[in-house]
Amino acid sequence: MLDTRELYQQIILDHNRSPRNFHIIETPSSHAEGNNPLCGDVMSIDLMLSNNVIEAVAFQGAGCAISKASASVMTEFIKGKTRRETLDLIDRFAELITGETEMPDPGPLAAFAGVRDYPSRVRCATLAWQTLKAAIEGMTETITTE
Repeated sequence: MLDTRELYQQIILDHNRSPRNFHIIETPSSHAEGNNPLCGDVMSIDLMLSNNVIEAVAFQGAGCAISKASASVMTEFIKGKTRRETLDLIDRFAELITGETEMPDPGPLAAFAGVRDYPSRVRCATLAWQTLKAAIEGMTETITTE
């Protein structure tokens, strides 16, 4: 029987090997780019928004398994959510990663809770989320995790 840590590790490995929504949207309604200069991860997020609802989301980038898996899980999680719901989720994910809270649902996002034990990896896990926030807020400059 798998313990929770093994299950979460499998979620991260699966999303790294087969990332969901790893493509570009040709004419996104919003786009943002981000980088993590500490380890070299780069990320771009494309959104299709309609009536403040995320209809489609895609990402491109290169980086470590944590960074790519986090982006993949994130894109699956936010489809169909409003801007407000998504911004709230971004805050909750940051709290999970920093150890300020636990996820009530032990779903795929909770797989990243263990990252808090490795402070240098927190930036990897949050890069996609910070880039998503920049896309939602219409920021044009590249965001950085520094």
